[in-house]
Amino acid sequence: MKRPGRLWKTSEVGSRLAASLALARPAQGNSPTQLLRRAASHDAIWLAAAAVLGVSDGRTARRAALRGVGAVAIVAVINHTLGKPAARSARPVLDAFPGLFPRPDTASLPSSPMAAAAAFASGVALESPRHGLAVLPFAAGLAYVRGSGGVTHRGRAAAGMVVGVGAALLTCRWWPVKPEAAAAAAPPRRPAPALADGKGLHLLVNPASGISWSKDTAETLGTMLPRASITVLEPGDDLLSLLDEAAQRAVAEGGALGVCGGDGTVNAGSTTAARHRVPLAVFPGGTFNHFAVDLGNQTMEDVVRAIQAGDAVTADVGRASSPEGPGTRPEEGAPNASPAGSADPEEGPGQQFFLNTFSIGVYSELVHARERLEKRIGKWPALAVGLAKVLATGSPLSVVINGRPRRIWLLFAGNGIYHPAGFAPTYRTQLDDGLLDVRAVEAGTPLARTRLLLAVLTGTLHNSRVLTTAQVRRLDLEVLRGEPHFAYDGEVTDATYRRLVLDKIPKAITLYRPADQEQWLR
Repeated sequence: MKRPGRLWKTSEVGSRLAASLALARPAQGNSPTQLLRRAASHDAIWLAAAAVLGVSDGRTARRAALRGVGAVAIVAVINHTLGKPAARSARPVLDAFPGLFPRPDTASLPSSPMAAAAAFASGVALESPRHGLAVLPFAAGLAYVRGSGGVTHRGRAAAGMVVGVGAALLTCRWWPVKPEAAAAAAPPRRPAPALADGKGLHLLVNPASGISWSKDTAETLGTMLPRASITVLEPGDDLLSLLDEAAQRAVAEGGALGVCGGDGTVNAGSTTAARHRVPLAVFPGGTFNHFAVDLGNQTMEDVVRAIQAGDAVTADVGRASSPEGPGTRPEEGAPNASPAGSADPEEGPGQQFFLNTFSIGVYSELVHARERLEKRIGKWPALAVGLAKVLATGSPLSVVINGRPRRIWLLFAGNGIYHPAGFAPTYRTQLDDGLLDVRAVEAGTPLARTRLLLAVLTGTLHNSRVLTTAQVRRLDLEVLRGEPHFAYDGEVTDATYRRLVLDKIPKAITLYRPADQEQWLR
């Protein structure tokens, strides 16, 4: 009878000790260490950090922020699907004194806060080492806090760091890191004129291309290029007519044409510049600036330096011609050769030119759906959601490609070889390779929609049978059944042609680009 009494007394003493310790437990303070520990316990802190980073320093910062958030999302999935069941280890001290040491709601082996911190910092650093250094102090502070609790905590922090870095590297499977170097391109045979203070430059700024601050942009450009002729388009203005007039004045003065806007504006400007055989200055003034980024014109200052120094390169132009419309073949390899020879590309039916991409099928809808969601959830999640939507509502096309009948969801043709593999191309490494990068998503294979979605989600699309790729110099295309929805540089046209020939005009246009981009490539 004595032993139960002793056990009861021992239990009573333990309970009183736990209660006393709990009462004596100091209130949570607001020291930097405690604030850091509490903040790092919530993944929302990384969303806030990504938002601040995304608005701080342009396109590269936004890409770095999105990759960081993507890595944190992978960590969350790993923690809740794999780590949580595996880490329910016994904790005798925590279980004996629940009032003093409450058991965490989620598993902490490996350390979830440490994994999230390492994932975000590593993801940002993969995309931009400069921005990675900016977020490193927070991750390092968290590592110190998590490692200061003894051997167990240090082990968990180390495991969390390994998981976080691995998650960041895993994002590269779906979203390869874009190199900072500009695409390679050869210099023109005829040097571009050096325009001191912009004298001889006729520049059009298109506010409809996504520039909400166009007046400030025009004033800034006017300050950097005080002798340039700058026109800001007004509602109702005819872009093509104004470009044609500006190009004629540039030819008369021995100057150059300039455009500041999105890819649609750049497309129109490049067609006009090639036809008049005048150099073109492309300012990054649109929402995404795909061509300007590939060219290496990241900022307005980059273009200004190139114009004043006369630094330029040449680039190929893609062309889609219908046998139903007239068109002559220009002299290939001639610098600034007109895409349509002696014919006017804007007046000749059945011809369209592209600097970036041509597509038919649901590709244009997919791109628009992805771009609407990309800034909020990242490129690859936005791609998966957009793909599910367009496959649910779209219909495949029956086509003949180089004489072979096919059923496809979409066909993409890039002006040059694009990276990464799959049908979410991001960048080029060369602007004058003479090749079309053709990718078609097949609709004739069994369970094509399901297999396509699974391939995108697992990052294995480049190895899937639903995707066909080729690099060619010419492609013959005929649409037998379905609405083709032709799109050039992201702009959908109303053309009703059912037959097209895709090819390229090598080195058709001269473009201003800073010489230090060439030095970087070397």
